[in-house]
Amino acid sequence: MKKKKPVLQDIADMIGISKMTVSRYLCDPRRVSERLQVKIATALNEFGYIPNRAPGILSNSTSRAIGVLLPSLTNQVFSEVLRGIESITDKHHYQTMLAHYGYQPKLEEERLTSLLSYSIDGLILSERTHTERTLKMIKVAGIPVVEVMDSVSPCIDMAVGFDNFKAAYQMTKRMITRGYCNTVYLGARQDERTLIKQQGYERAMCDNHLQPKSVLVASPSSYSIGCQLLDKTLKVHPKTNGIFCTNDDLAIGAMFECQRRGLAIPKDMAIAGFHGHDIGQVMKPRLASVLTPRECIGRMAAKCLLERLHNKMSSSKQIDVGFSVIDGESI
Repeated sequence: MKKKKPVLQDIADMIGISKMTVSRYLCDPRRVSERLQVKIATALNEFGYIPNRAPGILSNSTSRAIGVLLPSLTNQVFSEVLRGIESITDKHHYQTMLAHYGYQPKLEEERLTSLLSYSIDGLILSERTHTERTLKMIKVAGIPVVEVMDSVSPCIDMAVGFDNFKAAYQMTKRMITRGYCNTVYLGARQDERTLIKQQGYERAMCDNHLQPKSVLVASPSSYSIGCQLLDKTLKVHPKTNGIFCTNDDLAIGAMFECQRRGLAIPKDMAIAGFHGHDIGQVMKPRLASVLTPRECIGRMAAKCLLERLHNKMSSSKQIDVGFSVIDGESI
């Protein structure tokens, strides 16, 4: 059941003004005095107030809509997660309301404010790092929440994913076992999961008495960034004989750069990616990668939400769907 949301009268009572004054502020803050602007803004923030843009939906009704916040719409990983989600929500006659926030917590907060204003019944998030206001709004909304792509980190409510640290550790260990002891980790954007994978790589290197080395950039992943990162790696660490990338985009770009330089894969340079995208599996040589079940994650996340909405408690708050390491032909 949804919790009772704060209404305009709650805000007005807290400050000692009329509900109409609060309404005027929400329409245009300039319609009230500067002194009241500060008081009303503070009260709205303390209550985690969510504007209601769907007056036709009663507070004790359901919208039959699920909010989905994705960090990227161009990343194949999340398009497959969304496909999994909608395979379940469509079957049960729920709509998905999609928002994109570009890995920016503040923008996620803004998108969430909009989604919650439509009285969504449940929420699927793609990250574990949220602003304080985002967490407060979720608490006030009182709806079930599933965070995806990670089964280990602490979650708000429920989680469906896999162990990013363990996956990175296993792939790095596989490369070391095959003799690639000068392996460097390549990462882009430096989001939370990229850094967790880096930690898994570093632990595997240290456990084998090897020196971990990373080359990271803040820009989004792409094939061209993969080329650039390999070029930078060879300049900074010329003895590199292995590359482990945070995703397949970087790994494929690194492969292209190796081919341009005349470096044989894996003889001169071993390369591994993460996620196991189709393109990496039809290349020559086939890309070694960590295969993650993205569509399955989406299906499980949607099932968990719908079960909670129908008062069925999940046996586990954090569901691990696992992963597998694909050797391919590049390590």
